[in-house]
Amino acid sequence: MGLLTASHDKLLGYLLSLLGRWHDAQDVLQRASVLMWRKFDSFESGTDFTAWASTICFYEAKYFQRTASRSAAHFDEDLIALLAAERTEDLRRHEGRRAALEACLGALREEDRRLLETSCAEHGDIAELAAQMGRAPRTLYNKLALLRRLLADCVLRRSQEETA
Repeated sequence: MGLLTASHDKLLGYLLSLLGRWHDAQDVLQRASVLMWRKFDSFESGTDFTAWASTICFYEAKYFQRTASRSAAHFDEDLIALLAAERTEDLRRHEGRRAALEACLGALREEDRRLLETSCAEHGDIAELAAQMGRAPRTLYNKLALLRRLLADCVLRRSQEETA
């Protein structure tokens, strides 16, 4: 259950890219989740759960496309297969970028990491955050821009190292 919960948003996005409609993707994910529950004994512990679950979602999406006359978007099976392959690769790249981001965040000074986290938690209200911290808003904007640039460079460098 924990693996499915952790992969829920990725799988929903995957299905949305295949089906084109939010409600269709939710319906298919619900059916696929039941199927995953039934077939969980065929999942090999230690392997990529999201890849395993994506395969089940792919076949459920194909089945849905064949049987659902209410679906607004009808893609042929070759297109669905192509979209699925591209989305699976995109999920792998996303995981790599996310791991790189976490490593880069871990390399920051604690004070800088807290500043980034707090600015995200405040939903962009930097002026209010600056007032709480007793700093000028422009100073905070500049500091955040520098930190974001450092993170972006670090993630890019780590991603390139991983592909090399």
